[in-house]
Amino acid sequence: MTNNKNFVELEDAVVKFVGDSGDGMQLTGTLFSDTAALMGNDLATFPDYPAEIRAPHNTIAGVSGFQSHIGKRHIHTSGDACHVLVAMNPASLKANLKWCRPNAVIIVDGDIFDEKGCEKAGYQTNPLTDGSLNSYKLVNLPISSLTKSAIEDSVSDLKTGMKSKNMYCLGLVYNLFMMNLDIAGHLLKKRFKKKAEVAEMNIMVVKAGYEYAEKNNIFETKFKVGAAALEKGKYRNITGNVATAWGLLAASEKSGRPFFLGSYPITPATEILMELAQHKSLGAKVFQAEDEIAGICSAIGASYTGSLACTTTSGPGLSLKSEAIGLAVMTELPLVIVNVQRGGPSTGLPTKSEQSDLYQALYGRNGECPVIVIAASTPANCFYYAYMAAKYSMEHMTPCILLTDGYIGFGSQIFKIPKMADMPPITPPIAKENDPDYKPYKRDEKLVRKWAIPGTEGLRHRVGGLEKEDITGNVSTNPLNHQKMSEYRRDKVNKVADFIPLQEVYGEESGDLLVVSWGGTEGAVRSSVKRMIDEGKKVSHAHFNYIMPLPKNTADIFRKFKKILVCELNLGQFVNYLRSSLPEFKYQQFNKIQGLPFLVAELKEKYYEILEDK
Repeated sequence: MTNNKNFVELEDAVVKFVGDSGDGMQLTGTLFSDTAALMGNDLATFPDYPAEIRAPHNTIAGVSGFQSHIGKRHIHTSGDACHVLVAMNPASLKANLKWCRPNAVIIVDGDIFDEKGCEKAGYQTNPLTDGSLNSYKLVNLPISSLTKSAIEDSVSDLKTGMKSKNMYCLGLVYNLFMMNLDIAGHLLKKRFKKKAEVAEMNIMVVKAGYEYAEKNNIFETKFKVGAAALEKGKYRNITGNVATAWGLLAASEKSGRPFFLGSYPITPATEILMELAQHKSLGAKVFQAEDEIAGICSAIGASYTGSLACTTTSGPGLSLKSEAIGLAVMTELPLVIVNVQRGGPSTGLPTKSEQSDLYQALYGRNGECPVIVIAASTPANCFYYAYMAAKYSMEHMTPCILLTDGYIGFGSQIFKIPKMADMPPITPPIAKENDPDYKPYKRDEKLVRKWAIPGTEGLRHRVGGLEKEDITGNVSTNPLNHQKMSEYRRDKVNKVADFIPLQEVYGEESGDLLVVSWGGTEGAVRSSVKRMIDEGKKVSHAHFNYIMPLPKNTADIFRKFKKILVCELNLGQFVNYLRSSLPEFKYQQFNKIQGLPFLVAELKEKYYEILEDK
């Protein structure tokens, strides 16, 4: 590590790596973030993928990015404006310059900024020489040439070796942040453990970039971000999709129910399926179905046989699963449906995040078809809400939809790995063999029927999609019975409110403005509200993870504030749900539907607008 004494100590820093989709920006950003985590920083990341497959080289449509927000304090978001931007080509610079703060460090590969490249990216003149970057600290280096010099004597395939120029940039950033090179070596060896030559080449290039920056004093001032004060425990940097998979596995272990996943690959949910497929040693059975319908129907079959069953998807896939969700509601079987939301409708924006599937989760089925709806809000707490989704689904014998989104599914965060002994118990209502009182639709005080595992002596029964007779479970078309059973299914979900936690408020319990959010917007809203509180404003925050049913104290919280603002990444789905559920309150709304997360600055601007409106 450098001994450079000329550095600025930062509470937090935002670094973004951008380039073509083949430039390795996701790997570079991940390695930087993992290094920061191992050096004790808290962090949050935001991978930003292009929606186009094989977009033309050096075009705005093909730009791929990875943003990392590291800090010595608790980090809630992936950050607004960048302290450092690494741009591998003109298009990536053009697409991301707007996210840079004044005086930001911008590192570019000058070899790529020729006349043809700039013109293709939409520049009229070369931004490196026309003065348009004078308000930034531009670091213009011939990175391609420097990478070639670093490897040409060591590799036989120079064309393949040149793909490591992203590692040269990583070495430069390591030097800028005074990071430990040994960590890079450890991470690269782990990443390429089956390709030792590739690992050694990348280590060599990272070191070359680091040493070039040090030898030539590229950065007059460097940055230092101290270690965060974290509770003692075992931590790892985890994405929301991986955390979701782990939460489901933990619920399987705690409940004693074997785990089954029936799913079809779909962006941005596929990684859950991939992660679970690696854990056969933990008893996970994973079936990659031929389509979305087969995926959920296989899961319903597994649930009937006594498994903790799950299916994973995104918005278009949830549409296809809707009829089968109705079957799970009618049969009153537990089923976890994970929806990693993306921009819609139709194919929409496959790689961009949105919160526009809430209506579908709440109402998107034929008939009176209520399900539990829960929303995770950070990459790390995807673990806990996946666990709780499984718990409530099994204990109340009804499907539960867990909403995450692409932002938190692909994003990562420091996660303290919990002990299984500390996780809440899960007690499925499994019927005992030869129970003389067993009836397929006989209910307990929670209106929950027993889970009769096929093959258990004395529990022969049948289920299906036709309406069931109360108690016996026989097929019934009796109108009064249908009314009764519909009300039972509704009331059973509503009774879950007796078991979920009460809603909490961040800040004072009364005041001028209550900011309401749900799902993956928690970090940005919480950070913005904290800043308002620090500025002496009477603003508080209520973030909802339990959607259907709502926490029992929701109305009590709302009536203590003069104004209520609901912020969400759609055109107003949660606010309209609140208007129908709690119509006695007046709600204002702030909506963004651009495939991008909220910025702290734009939220604060909205708060001031409302507070100043007398």
